[in-house]
Amino acid sequence: MKIRNLFFTMAAAAVCLPAMATEAKEKLPTAEQRFGGKIEDAENPSFRRHVVPLASKLGCSGRECHGSFQGRGGFQLSLFGYDFKKDHTAITNDTKDDIRVDMDNPAQSMFIQKPLKQIKHKGGEIYEEGSWEHNLMLKWIQEGAKLDVVETGAFDRLEIFPKEIVARKAGESIQLKVLAHWADGTVEDVTQFTRFRTNDESVTEAHEGGRVEIKGKGDSHIVAFYDNGVVPVPVMLPVSKLVGKDYPKVKTHTKVDALVVDKLRKVGLVPSETCTDTEFLRRVTLDVTGTLPTSDEVKKFLADNSKDKRTKKINQLLQRPAYAAWWATKLSDFTGNSPQQIRVNNLPRDTNLSGMWYDWLEHRVAENVSYDKIVEGIVMGSSRTSPDQTFEEMCEEMGSYFRDKNPKGFEERENMPFFWARRNLRQPEAKAMAFAYSFLGVRIQCANCHKHPFDQWTQQDFKSFQAFFTPILAGTNNRSEGKGNMDYRTLTAELRKEANYDRNDPQQNLNRLLRPIIEKRLKAGEPIPWQEVYIRQRVQRKYTPEQIARFKRRNPNFNARVITPRVLGGEDVLEAKYEDPRAPLMEWLRAPENPYFARAFVNRVWAHYFGRGIVEPADDLNLANPPSNEALMDHLAKGFVASGYDMKWVHREIMNSDTYQRSWRVNETNKLDEKNFSRYVLRRLPAEVVADSIMQATASDDRVEEFVTNMDTRMIGSASTTNYRGRNGAAYMLQLFGKPLRENNCDCERTSSPTLLQTIFTRNDPEMLARIEGTARGSSSWISELRITHGESPRDRANAAKALQLRRTLEGMRTRAKRFAANKPRKPEGNNPAQLKQFQARLKTYQKSMAKMQGTIAGYEKRIAELVPPKAKLSVKETDAMITEVFLRTVSRYPSPDEMKSAKADVAAAKDPITGVRDLLWAMLNTKEFMVNH
Repeated sequence: MKIRNLFFTMAAAAVCLPAMATEAKEKLPTAEQRFGGKIEDAENPSFRRHVVPLASKLGCSGRECHGSFQGRGGFQLSLFGYDFKKDHTAITNDTKDDIRVDMDNPAQSMFIQKPLKQIKHKGGEIYEEGSWEHNLMLKWIQEGAKLDVVETGAFDRLEIFPKEIVARKAGESIQLKVLAHWADGTVEDVTQFTRFRTNDESVTEAHEGGRVEIKGKGDSHIVAFYDNGVVPVPVMLPVSKLVGKDYPKVKTHTKVDALVVDKLRKVGLVPSETCTDTEFLRRVTLDVTGTLPTSDEVKKFLADNSKDKRTKKINQLLQRPAYAAWWATKLSDFTGNSPQQIRVNNLPRDTNLSGMWYDWLEHRVAENVSYDKIVEGIVMGSSRTSPDQTFEEMCEEMGSYFRDKNPKGFEERENMPFFWARRNLRQPEAKAMAFAYSFLGVRIQCANCHKHPFDQWTQQDFKSFQAFFTPILAGTNNRSEGKGNMDYRTLTAELRKEANYDRNDPQQNLNRLLRPIIEKRLKAGEPIPWQEVYIRQRVQRKYTPEQIARFKRRNPNFNARVITPRVLGGEDVLEAKYEDPRAPLMEWLRAPENPYFARAFVNRVWAHYFGRGIVEPADDLNLANPPSNEALMDHLAKGFVASGYDMKWVHREIMNSDTYQRSWRVNETNKLDEKNFSRYVLRRLPAEVVADSIMQATASDDRVEEFVTNMDTRMIGSASTTNYRGRNGAAYMLQLFGKPLRENNCDCERTSSPTLLQTIFTRNDPEMLARIEGTARGSSSWISELRITHGESPRDRANAAKALQLRRTLEGMRTRAKRFAANKPRKPEGNNPAQLKQFQARLKTYQKSMAKMQGTIAGYEKRIAELVPPKAKLSVKETDAMITEVFLRTVSRYPSPDEMKSAKADVAAAKDPITGVRDLLWAMLNTKEFMVNH
């Protein structure tokens, strides 16, 4: 299918006019020249080109006035004036009490008198009598108050001069000129009809009439709005005198660097130096694999003197299982893989559909399947793997993934249907918004109710786009076909019979009866009733007027007209050409000229590496939110498409640049820069990476080796795809550090802001302390390993190991005693003898049990004290090696001489060297350097 992209024409890309056209624009009359002076000399205004834009600019159709949902004073306009027919009807249709447009006496029209405040108007005086605005509105009524949308034709594009503003000083003013180009070839100066806004008031302000005032140093955009055109104009005031010929020479080894430095040169930002090898290794390993580099890895990398060692390290990391695990988690974020939203109530509780979704993604990332192929598998996902597959065959296939003996791998499946099976995606509009968010990086939800305030999308655009998703259903599909005509209903009836369910018995709980039967069948690989994702067959229905009237009484928004699907910024799609309405969507996504698909992905990858996107927020691509570096975004998006949507190409292109490898240390010019990538901005580690890094830094040597290669227990992998709500274990930690629930269409669900609770957790939480000591369930810590290794004799080592086991038991007993103490009987109020007697009996039992617990605890403490070996005697060399290992495990570098001196003093002051090393490890885990990527 050939889908024409209208995005760039609608966006009015910065295309220079030929010299003749440039001269012509200077001669075009302004609105004041055309409509000012004597009204009889004024031009005849157009409703679409002049009346509606002027009302919008004056704020009449804004959300605070008549553009609000309820309107004002019984008068409602479409928000931002996008619905011309509706607005014309609202203006020209008189009410019982008011004559808005008086054709016999136009000057007495309420539409004229209210803005002049000749009659009561809550909005006050909008313009003066005799002004060009007044003349325009009055002249329009005098000429018949016509609706001329058809006559004016289609809007083509908006053009602004100058196309970029580079100011010399604060306080400077620059006048913008805005030209509207129409499809019939008409060009007119619409500066005075245009709304302007600034994206950063500290840099620049936009005044009425297109006057731009420079407020301070930095760079931003002024955005112009007219009709369906939205055009940003870059505005900058260099932050230093180092611009143009005075800018220092900066080497640019890659295309990315050249494009970034081109922008820095304009703004006067000098980039930071290249980061050190230790900083690079920690940064790139955490970013690519969500994993700390091991101590041996740090030593080997620092000892390597080859010039291309950074490039080789990037290539090595992209081959590791942890890369696939971490980036499958990132894709799960973008696509909304929420355990809560795809839970199926009738299935066994340990059925983890979210984990299957993750495994499907992880398998493809590991195989470096192209991004468009991965998206195709999600978008085109259906429960039945082929059109000919029957319901029973589908159930058998699903059962094969859960059977105990030789289960099939779900990751081998061609597509993955769970994206459409989420409970928060039941309505077509929800599906449209989720699709736009996940694969286009666009927040289109505003257009569900009104014109998008920052983009070209109208409510009709949204409804046309939504039409693609109406036939996509998730639930019970009762088509009967195949073996024994089995469908969901008949299979459920079979299970009810097997469970001896009597619907007339109020004591029976159907789910409770069915669960053990379903669980047994599932483990055996036998069919159970699965709800499914499927495409509803297209049915053409013709309703009588009576039926339509009845439907509208039930649902005032009912529309009997079938809406033709249309891609965003493209043409109508004839559904009859496609059995599945998602097929044209995939064709549109893959089209090289698609303005969103490639950009959305490379922008999110860039945001992952730099803490902010080239467009920020990274999931909000819209015309009023332009890239901070358009040329850079264009290069990455086009390169991604040319690579065949190779995700590793994007990673390499970014990480091999000096821009990514900049130091976080600032200079005088870039200390405030956060959006032009002249330095590396410190970022707190993501929740899963924090959890894994703590486990890795505290784990025994053997466990560290397994940790780097085995992803089954990693939080960056499938271990975090179960339901992570709650207070217990890693679930609480992930929630505390900002892991997203993936229930909303917003990248902002993942948070990286530091909080007091995070500090309390890393300093005092029993789980954290148990990981360090090695007393956490299933853990083997480096500290416990040191205690055993450095015992005085084999017997001491055995006793230390035994003491370690007893400590774990003792910890559990203390916890139980604490809970028991919290339930101490309370003396009843009053003097009821029976209650007092009962209280005394309960108190006596409580005291007896508590004394027994305390005695047992004391016994364990005494036994542990007897087993603890004498204070270990370590050589200076051994102490230095342990201190060095703490630094390598936590911050991936060697300690400085001052740090070594201070650490040795602290270890020597401890009750024993191993305890001193343990305290040092705890302290390093609580440093900012450990918690951030730098």
